[in-house]
Order: sequence, then structure tokens, then C-alpha cells
Amino acid sequence: MPFASVNTRFGFTLLWTLATFSGFLLSLLLIEVGEKPDIGVVEAAIGGFAIALPQGCLLKQPIFCIRWILSSLLGWSLIAAIGIGAVGWIVPSTQILPLRILSGAIYGALGGLGIGLAQWLAILQPIAWRWIFVSSASWAVAVPVGSTIGMILHRLTQLFFGEVIGLAITWLLVGILTGINAHKLRS
Repeated sequence: MPFASVNTRFGFTLLWTLATFSGFLLSLLLIEVGEKPDIGVVEAAIGGFAIALPQGCLLKQPIFCIRWILSSLLGWSLIAAIGIGAVGWIVPSTQILPLRILSGAIYGALGGLGIGLAQWLAILQPIAWRWIFVSSASWAVAVPVGSTIGMILHRLTQLFFGEVIGLAITWLLVGILTGINAHKLRS
């Protein structure tokens, strides 16, 4: 399958998305999805590791992979510790759609900024500062979309699983949006 080669932009984006999404699915086996107070620093670090490990395996140099994993752990731990929360694993408590969209965009942007800043430490390229904006913008878009879909599915099915599907959509979008730019990290 030549189009999925890690050496093409599309191929790398596809593999990055799969790595990110599979890391999220793995994290669901290790931590419990919940509301903001339920997800602490330890859970955020475990989840961050589950995501960063498959992402790091796609990066060229082993040292960069290790730095990526460590900086991701740092970022997820810090945003959980300062009260933003483990954005990819928390479900908003509000059922008011406009508030969910607004808070999702704000918390997504702040969480993405924190993760992007931490991951920036792993990137040794002149364009590294762009990653901060890519991460923040990706989360600012993905969280409100996933959160809205999750709320709608929860209401339709009366099952919390609808919210988990919303989180999965969030991670899928983050994987796609960051993957479009992540191929530049391998240069």
C-alpha cells in the first residue's frame, strides 16, 4: 500500500492518526473516563504515556522518541495539576450545548497549549514553535466537536457510552489535525 507509506504526507498522517487513536483506546483500559475532578495527575500521566508511546514510535530518532514521550508525560501531568484537567478523558458536566461548545473550545485550546508547550521541548527544529499553535488549535476544534457529539449520543441512547464515543471522536480529530503537521517533525 504505497499511499500509506510513512514517507508520504498522507501516509504519515494516517499512521499518526492510527497511533494516536489506538493510544487513546489503550488508555481506556488503564484509566476511567469521568468528569473533571475524577481524573487526576496520575491518570493524566498514564493516559499521556499511552498516547505518546505509539506516536513516538513513528518519529525517526530514538532520542527524539524518548524526549517526545517524556515531554508528553510532563505536559499531561502539568495541565491536570494546574486544574485544566486531562482534556481527552474528561466529560463536561454541563448539558447546555452552547456552554459545552464554548468551554470545550477554551479548555481544548488551553490544554492543547500546555501539551504543545511541553512537546515543544522535545522538538529541536527552527519550526518547533509552530507545534504549540498546531496543538492548541487542534484541541480547540476537536474538543467542542467531540463533546457535542458525545452529548447528543448520550441524550439519544441514555447511555454514558455516548460520551465515550464523543471522546473517541475528539481523539480521532486531534490525531488527524496534528498528524497533518507532525510529519514535519521527522525532518
